[in-house]
Amino acid sequence: MQDHREYLYFLRRAFDGMIEALEHLGERRANTAPALPNANAPYAIAHHCVAVADYWIGHLVAGRKVARDRTSEFKATGNVQRLRQEVDALFVRLEADLSEALPSQRLRDTPPAEFQGPDRPLTVPGVLLHVLEELAQHHGQVQITRDLLRTEVPA
Repeated sequence: MQDHREYLYFLRRAFDGMIEALEHLGERRANTAPALPNANAPYAIAHHCVAVADYWIGHLVAGRKVARDRTSEFKATGNVQRLRQEVDALFVRLEADLSEALPSQRLRDTPPAEFQGPDRPLTVPGVLLHVLEELAQHHGQVQITRDLLRTEVPA
């Protein structure tokens, strides 16, 4: 990709914002879903975002093997500092993945049909936009969830 550093800057801002919200909550609340139907814990949301970026950029754009269990991503619990380390390692991989990627190249693998573009197969720029879209959405979701968890009365 011509200059992927600016793109990675915005991904990093989203991840840093999510991790900051988790740190503000503390370990227990970061791994707690709010009392809403089908709600996810903020840690699980952030963990899902790591898997999204790794799969969509690493696997589809760069062709790396990426094992992914989307269902378990939303049930994940863990240590916030460990997640920060996973994000740091992710960015090392993404830097390598994008350093060789060209916007005009074909994807190295095909995303599931339900994630294809509205009327045509996705392109490298389409995949990058999708990842940014997911991280922006989930960054806001983590912030709202943080606010809900901070105001909930403990059981």
